[in-house]
Amino acid sequence: MIIAVDFDGTCVTHEYPNIGRDIGAEPVLKKLVAAGHRLILWTMRSGVQLEEAVKWFADRNIPLFGVNENPTQKNWTQSPKAYAQLYIDDAAFGAPLIGPINSAERPYIDWIAVDSVLKTL
Repeated sequence: MIIAVDFDGTCVTHEYPNIGRDIGAEPVLKKLVAAGHRLILWTMRSGVQLEEAVKWFADRNIPLFGVNENPTQKNWTQSPKAYAQLYIDDAAFGAPLIGPINSAERPYIDWIAVDSVLKTL
């Protein structure tokens, strides 16, 4: 399966333009890759901030199939939307979130809940 994964609020807490804190994405993403799934980093980051997000994956030995694109879809469409079978994004309807610890934080993905749901796929 091809899985598009947002970065801020999904892999780390919201602290753009900086890299946010760990929220438990790494072990789940590694399990997905080990099971043969391919990951697309699907983020609004660009330039240096995008490079830092890509480095976050590389530093954790989590290979990316694509960055803001599905590299195989140009064979059958010119659409800029990256094709994936699953999108994990804190802004997605129904995404399991952890509420903010304080009023200055935004909610972020609950990776324990994501892992639980993915085990059923």
